[in-house]
Amino acid sequence: MTAKSYGTVDAERQKQMSGLEFVQGLADGTLPLNTIAQTLGYDVVEAELGRVVVALVPTGAHLNPAGTVHGGLTATLLDSCMGLAIQSALDKGTGQTTLEFKISLLRPITPETGLVTAEGKVLNCGRRIGTADGRVTDAKGRLLAHGTTTCLIFPT
Repeated sequence: MTAKSYGTVDAERQKQMSGLEFVQGLADGTLPLNTIAQTLGYDVVEAELGRVVVALVPTGAHLNPAGTVHGGLTATLLDSCMGLAIQSALDKGTGQTTLEFKISLLRPITPETGLVTAEGKVLNCGRRIGTADGRVTDAKGRLLAHGTTTCLIFPT
């Protein structure tokens, strides 16, 4: 496995790859993860057509004033896995961006929670709009949060 790096992939290089090739490159380390992944400490760990998993071990750096992981971190994990799941279904020369997403936070996440994974799955991917859902679970399989997204699909 290649060591992970961080940055952006040149737009011209992205145009030469299918969405699945791009997302698999993030997962296997042949392409750099975005810098927010570095800042927050998450990783893209699985990628297949229509499905992407990101993972993170929460730390004290992720806490809100109440002492639990800030909901924005959970939102970022869901936005990432759901958007990348849609990206994985796109052809060369096509991109996507989030139009809206909704999440429900079900259980508190703390550093004691340990590894959390966010799995995004495509619900529908058309020519202009894609939808996906996502689930955040702990190592015991307990559902911590879930969400849905709508993404705009466009030529790059």
